[in-house]
Amino acid sequence: MNNSDSKINFSTALSENKVLEFKDVWKIYQMGDEKINALAGVNLSIKKGSFISIMGPSGSGKSTLLHVAGILDMPTKGTFLMKGKNTSTLSGREQARFRRKEIGFVFQRFNLFPQLSALENVLLPMIEPDPEKAKGYLDKMGLTGKYAKLPSQLSGGEQQRVSIARALVNNPSLILADEPTGELDSKNAEIIMGILKELNDKEGVTIIIVTHNPLAAEFTDKIIEMRDGNIL
Repeated sequence: MNNSDSKINFSTALSENKVLEFKDVWKIYQMGDEKINALAGVNLSIKKGSFISIMGPSGSGKSTLLHVAGILDMPTKGTFLMKGKNTSTLSGREQARFRRKEIGFVFQRFNLFPQLSALENVLLPMIEPDPEKAKGYLDKMGLTGKYAKLPSQLSGGEQQRVSIARALVNNPSLILADEPTGELDSKNAEIIMGILKELNDKEGVTIIIVTHNPLAAEFTDKIIEMRDGNIL
């Protein structure tokens, strides 16, 4: 192998190890006559298998960063890459397919459908519905025997575990969690963060959480501080 081949292979390996790349990413909102820089030239690379928390005051750009990472929003300027693909060049259908295949979302208020059972909520995003597989993920979350329960019949911690099972059911390479412990007491918050830590340690899932909770951040391997749309 010549030197040029070595450089190409080394560069490819580095690129494949990066799940997300923000390259001078701006997200600008027009509010009347005022422009709001929700993201102001963010540069950030996140490697496969990372467990990262994003912290900062309200309005610092945390949730906007998560929305761009989840292909829920496109940059105004700059480039965002997921697994080396520029998401801005994908069609709406391709973006939806990418989200469904690669990303699992965990929300602060669980976002479960109240009229659906725990099992039905987990089945909902599946590309090919498989009740036994869905039950397996609920079992992993300690919810064996609660498949038929409605969200209103579950505790807050149990509802969040259903939402994690739903996020995992399509075997995503990335989990994005927006304040996953925000609605929970300290005991349930610790249980949920322990589950996420185990998923990262044992299954190598890349996890990014936005949190105000320093105790939740302690479970992660790296803390990113944001302010005024940028990383400190």
